[in-house]
Amino acid sequence: MSHVELLRVSPLTTIQDEGRIGLVSHGIGASGPMDRNGYRRAADVTNRACGAAIEVGPQGVDFIYRGRPLIAGFAGGVFLLEVDGEPRPWPTSVELVDGSRVFMRTGPAGNYGYIRFAAQIDVPEVLGSRSTNATVGLGGLEGRALRVGDALGLVALEADSPEPVRSENEETGAIRFVWGIHAELFPSTVREAFIGTDFRVSPRMDRMGVRLEDTASVFEKARILGLVSDAVVPGDIQILGDGTPIVLMRDNQPTGGYPRIGTIIDADIDRFAQTRPGRLVRFASVTVEHANRIAGARK
Repeated sequence: MSHVELLRVSPLTTIQDEGRIGLVSHGIGASGPMDRNGYRRAADVTNRACGAAIEVGPQGVDFIYRGRPLIAGFAGGVFLLEVDGEPRPWPTSVELVDGSRVFMRTGPAGNYGYIRFAAQIDVPEVLGSRSTNATVGLGGLEGRALRVGDALGLVALEADSPEPVRSENEETGAIRFVWGIHAELFPSTVREAFIGTDFRVSPRMDRMGVRLEDTASVFEKARILGLVSDAVVPGDIQILGDGTPIVLMRDNQPTGGYPRIGTIIDADIDRFAQTRPGRLVRFASVTVEHANRIAGARK
């Protein structure tokens, strides 16, 4: 069986596919790629059907490939890539041969990169998906993040595997959101300041959530406690008890009891996920109708 042997592994490196959709009502989040556009483009560059991805964390990954020649696609963020000592462009597709050594290192942009093969990563489906949620030990390889020494088997795709899906997101500028169900609990001055202030992405980030540094103390005096927990979704912007904003991401818990001032629209979650710690982000409000039009235009 063809396989890859992991020689160096960044934190936050996991196996992901499209995710286990439709199980939130059972308390199970979808997981799936932090940057869906990058995930899909890694298949698109191969011009082939591909299986689940290795979602690579910010520090990259090194591996050696063993097996028959196999096409692999690389995309998501902007990483530095070498195959057998030769620099390669990004994104790109590569034909791997037995003994190929791949070195993927931190580049100028992005937190997550994707490696997809014209084959399936040989881990079992759990509730219809191979995606990893390491927080609860579900899916992927033993329900955990990947580590040095892991060997990932690669098997032939099933005949009905979907073809690559092209998805592009060239938006720049402010991260768009819709006001949340708790927005009115915040004074109008706080809401106005929220959309007029830059927030810094904190190093305290993972697949569950990204904390923001409130550099202008917008929420310094906003103490809203004691809310009843209810359902939350990726993109929700919670304000914690100490005033810290946190954006929930793909492995978010199914319920939360902190006020949610807004929710990042689906079209901008990928872009937010790829924003590196230390970078500033600004939010811009849009209506639900506008967000739906954007989502419809992307289909």
